Amino acid sequence: MSKYENAMKLMEELCGNGKEEVIALATISLSPNAAGSPSPAVRMVCAYYEDGIFYVSTDAKKNKILQIEKNKEVSVAGLGWYTFQGRAENLGWVKDEKNAEIRAKFKEIFDWFDEVGDEDNPNSIVLRITLTEGVIIDNAEKYGEKKYEINFINKTVK
Repeated sequence: MSKYENAMKLMEELCGNGKEEVIALATISLSPNAAGSPSPAVRMVCAYYEDGIFYVSTDAKKNKILQIEKNKEVSVAGLGWYTFQGRAENLGWVKDEKNAEIRAKFKEIFDWFDEVGDEDNPNSIVLRITLTEGVIIDNAEKYGEKKYEINFINKTVK
């Protein structure tokens, strides 16, 4: 197996396999700091991971979505020893026909979704975070490497 294949296998084991993953999602705040520079904003969100993408159920009126509308570049991190950069996109209402497969996975993976997903509200949306690059650490060196610097676009690892 290549380093990239090993890294993807590790990603699937840590974040995927149809389970809920709590991640830190960082965006750029709409309000600059005192010096006028952009400020980061971070929050914890429930997501599921599949093929280089995290999917999040959220409300379109939340600050994170308003911030993403202005700057789609985001960062994510998890307790599984990974940090990634990516591009976020509002896929629209969770009950939209085009989101049927994702909605079904939300219902299967998130045991809270039926109760608090508020899916009849048109502002209840799917947020897709497509990973572009980042680092995952494997302290056990399960696949022979301790650190994988992943380029998801070119499908390479250093």
